[in-house]
Amino acid sequence: MKPPAAVQARRLKNGGIDRTAKLFIAGRQARPDGGYSLDISGPDGRSIALVADGNRKDIRNAVEAAAKAESWAKAAAHLRAQILYYTGENLSARGDEFAERLRQMTGATRKQAAGEVAASISRLFAYAAWADKFDGAVHSPPLRGVALAMKEPVGIIGIGCPDQAPLLGLVSLIAPAIAMGNRTIVIPSNPHPLSATDFYQVLETSDVPAGVVNIVSGNRGALMKTLAEHEMVDGVWCFGDGSESEAVERASAHSIKRTWVNNGKARDWHHPQQGEGREFLRQATEVKNIWIPYGE
Repeated sequence: MKPPAAVQARRLKNGGIDRTAKLFIAGRQARPDGGYSLDISGPDGRSIALVADGNRKDIRNAVEAAAKAESWAKAAAHLRAQILYYTGENLSARGDEFAERLRQMTGATRKQAAGEVAASISRLFAYAAWADKFDGAVHSPPLRGVALAMKEPVGIIGIGCPDQAPLLGLVSLIAPAIAMGNRTIVIPSNPHPLSATDFYQVLETSDVPAGVVNIVSGNRGALMKTLAEHEMVDGVWCFGDGSESEAVERASAHSIKRTWVNNGKARDWHHPQQGEGREFLRQATEVKNIWIPYGE
C-alpha cells in the first residue's frame, strides 16, 4: 500500500536509465526497497525535488553495510583525518551548488546559505584535526600502578539530523562520529533532506570506505525508532522533536544502547560549543580503563 505523502518512484524509460530517487548504502546509491519517493517542497510550497522513502529493510541493509566496515575502527587516525580533509575540500569545490540548494529548501539569503556551507567545510577540517588528538590518558589510582584510559569508538551509530541548519547539522554529527572510528546510519531532516542527498556525491569522491556513512531518507521518526530497536546498532543520536527523543530512548532500552537526544530543545549549530567540540567527541567514544601494576 502506498505510504502517505509518497509517490511512485520515477524511471526514465528511454535507454532503461533508472531515475528513481536513491539512498546511499554501502558506498553507492541504492534504490529504496519500497519503490517510493517523497516530494520535497521549498518555502513557497512548490516542489523542488524527490528523495527516496526508506523503510525497515533499507535500515537493515544500511546496518549490515556498516557492520561489514568494521575495519574503519582500526584504521590509522591519520588516515581518517586525511579522508575528512578530502571530504571538506570536495565540499568546498561544490560550495556554490550547496548554497543554492540551501536557498531553495529553506529560503535562506545568499549570505546565510554561503555562511552555512563555509561553516560545514570548516567543521570537517576541525574534526580532521581532532582525529589523532582525542586519545587516552594516564591516571594514578590509589594503588601500586597506573590506569590507562583508552578511547574507543562506540561502533555503529544511528544519527537523526536536525531541521535547523540542515547541511551544518548533518556535517556536525557525521564528522565527529567517523573521526573517532564509528560507522553511521544517517537519517536526514524531514523537511530539508536535500543537503544529505546532494552529499552522496561528495562522499563518493572522497575515499570514504563503503559502509562508513550510510544515508537513508524518509520519515525520520519511524526510521530512528527502527534503528533504536536494531540489536546491531550500538548508539543512537537523535536531534528531532521531543516525541522522537522519547521514542528513541524507549526503543533503545531493550538492548541498553547509548543514546544522545535533544528532547526537542533547539541547538545553535553555528555556535563553537553547541555545534562542535569535545562534547561530540565524548559521545562518539567509550573509555576502556586498563590497570598496569608497576613499582615496588
